[in-house]
Amino acid sequence: MVAYPGKRRTAIVGVALSDCGRVDGATPYTLHAQAARRALADAGLDRSAVDGFASAGTGVLAPVAVAEYLGLRPTWVDSTSVGGSTWEVMAAHAADAIAAGHARAVLLVYGSTARADVKAGRRTGDLSFGARGPLQFEVPYGHTLIAKYAMAARRHMVEHGTTIEQLAEVAVQARANAALNPDAMFRAPITVDDVLSGPMIADPFTKLHCCLRSDGGAAVLLAAEDVVRDCRTEPVWVLGTGEHVSHTTMSEWPDFTVSPAAVSGRLAFGRAGVGPAEMDFAQLYDAFTYMTLVTLEDLGFCGKGEGGAFVEKGRLRVEGGALPVNTDGGGLSAQHPGMRGLFLLVEAVRQLRGEAGARQVRGADGERPRLGVASGTGGWFCSAGTVVLGRG
Repeated sequence: MVAYPGKRRTAIVGVALSDCGRVDGATPYTLHAQAARRALADAGLDRSAVDGFASAGTGVLAPVAVAEYLGLRPTWVDSTSVGGSTWEVMAAHAADAIAAGHARAVLLVYGSTARADVKAGRRTGDLSFGARGPLQFEVPYGHTLIAKYAMAARRHMVEHGTTIEQLAEVAVQARANAALNPDAMFRAPITVDDVLSGPMIADPFTKLHCCLRSDGGAAVLLAAEDVVRDCRTEPVWVLGTGEHVSHTTMSEWPDFTVSPAAVSGRLAFGRAGVGPAEMDFAQLYDAFTYMTLVTLEDLGFCGKGEGGAFVEKGRLRVEGGALPVNTDGGGLSAQHPGMRGLFLLVEAVRQLRGEAGARQVRGADGERPRLGVASGTGGWFCSAGTVVLGRG
């Protein structure tokens, strides 16, 4: 399995999180810097090795302002911003740049004080994408972000018989995985009844169907294969990537039960030369329980309409699950500081290296994973980026 035949391969050589969860007193730049320093230390490289940089979510000149703060002067930059899938898309762009010889080491970094800002009154809890352009036809009717996801979930329930209990199982199993992660914000076990009895947020979603709000940052360092030998870590290879955008206006979404991961996943698996059945785990964007379920379908882990049955019987759990999903607890229980896609890549790398502690995925033979997938979703299923990773 060699991605980009005839060109330089790309590996992830450094990953890290900043302080996460409840981080009062920090700025987004502080969290960027923490995560970046830790990722470079993880790789055993100095910042002078970094010639490529990608960031989004901080001001209008994100990669410029954050690079300056970190003391970097990159010769390759990316500021792609497509919501939660931003980081998988950026990883794909970085791999392409490295394969083409345009960069040798690319740092992806993110930091957000989403929780602290709300607590301090610096912003409200409502997320607005504005009211211009195509959104002008929806905003006057109060069509909020969560309402869009709720409508899509309800459509899946109507068309495929998916039950609210099946959706609740996603949250229950995410919490079970979080219980194994000492850094997760919420670790106490929950039941399906706990999920169903919570306050209604947007029908059919109660509170525990929705991601938490946290502070935090993450960083991932990608490097060309000739740089790998200078690193202290075992490389995790980028085997294949895919990206896709679907819609921004709900009326332009052909099918509420099909996410853009149906395309990005097909591309990523095809380019990697492997299939969903070969994955040892999946790290999936989970701002809402329905996102996990429909992404499992669209990546090919089960058939369309079969996601509800698939998530039953503990299949997503680290302990005893057939396909461990969101092994750190995901955005539903571990942390979710806004655009969480970079956290998926960090957790995937830690699993492949065997560094996940009590939540480490093991095969029947006791071995650590060899293959995994991270798939991010942006907007209200507006975009998707999928990255297939492997070791050895």
